[in-house]
Amino acid sequence: MGPYASLNLAHHVGDEDSAVGTNRGIVADAVRGPVVFMRPAHGVAVAYLDESYLAGREPPVADVLITTVRGLSVATLAADCVPLLVHDAESGAVAAVHVGREGLLRGVVDTAVAAIMEARHGGVRQESVTFSIGPAICGRCYEVSSEVRAEVTARYPLARSTTRWATPALDLPQAVAGRLAHLGFDRVVRHRRCTFEEPRLFSYRRDRLTGRQAGVVSCDGPPA
Repeated sequence: MGPYASLNLAHHVGDEDSAVGTNRGIVADAVRGPVVFMRPAHGVAVAYLDESYLAGREPPVADVLITTVRGLSVATLAADCVPLLVHDAESGAVAAVHVGREGLLRGVVDTAVAAIMEARHGGVRQESVTFSIGPAICGRCYEVSSEVRAEVTARYPLARSTTRWATPALDLPQAVAGRLAHLGFDRVVRHRRCTFEEPRLFSYRRDRLTGRQAGVVSCDGPPA
């Protein structure tokens, strides 16, 4: 109810644990199997998930969850940051990535790409990898100081933006898409709904006290 309505999936935002557990159960039912929900730290740590996570093992703190375990799903939590999902059709590997401003600066997109390559012990063909950029705060709404904008755009020029009210801003989804293109990946789906503008989505920038939605990807294993 209240700030946590509409399927809050995060335990760390003040919602009742039982309600979050129920909501996570709904997601698990929807994907027909166990889901490992991320515990992000706005960094570049990678967690490789083995079969032990099928039984509900608690995930480590990480901003990239990756698995090749058939039947296991991984989920990234966000309420303005960029949820990035990855699938390699050759190996069956999937990854859920949390991309915030700090993670972007530290190279979490590159880290996620390297993790997918490592999952098949020798690299992947770029055309076999698909990325999905989920709803996040857009460049018209993500106001930052001019110093922060300069710091981020020095590395990611496509992140430069201006708010609807004419102040410095960052477009993190655009920066993620641009970085993937620079790395040679062109199978990228971008969902352009803005969390700040869309009342049905959780937004920390808009509401402060709020839940978290999730991007979920399921591993179906390598092709037969």
